[in-house]
Amino acid sequence: MKQLNKWIWQKSSWPKFSWHAEEILTLLGNARLQQGKLLATITGMGFEISREASANIMTEEAVKTAEIEGEELNRDAVRSSVARHLGLSTFGLPQPSRFIDGLVSVLIDCTYKYAEPLTAERLKSWQAALFPTGYSGLLHIQVGSWRSSEEPMQVISGAMGQETVHYEAVPGPSVENEMLKFLT
Repeated sequence: MKQLNKWIWQKSSWPKFSWHAEEILTLLGNARLQQGKLLATITGMGFEISREASANIMTEEAVKTAEIEGEELNRDAVRSSVARHLGLSTFGLPQPSRFIDGLVSVLIDCTYKYAEPLTAERLKSWQAALFPTGYSGLLHIQVGSWRSSEEPMQVISGAMGQETVHYEAVPGPSVENEMLKFLT
């Protein structure tokens, strides 16, 4: 099995991140300018249209997030969940699954409560919302708690015998300690 690189949690700088500000300032400045233009346009449309625009953006974000994981979500069911969370009409929309509702809950929490501290409790609640049945596919998983199994959690692709490990997570028994380092 081929491993692509040293994992971020194995680097001596973990969990202290650094970057070269001069390399990202232009990109960040442009993103902020575009964000400002978008917000000005939405604000000019009035409150109700602004909530509709937020619902459309949130729906697209949920669908695209799921696509990254290979999940194809029913866009109308996602829209139904987003509308309910934002207090908009759900008339004519299908009832969302528990998974869709959990994903939308996490995205709304991240978007509207971005200034709140990232805590162990908050991360665990996100994980519980994303796996409301306690299963990931056919695999039973620990929900709302740190992973503790001895087996490594890996993201793998490729044919049997030619697998590539794209990511290997911190060993289960070390997760709590590593998360404490990251969150403090």
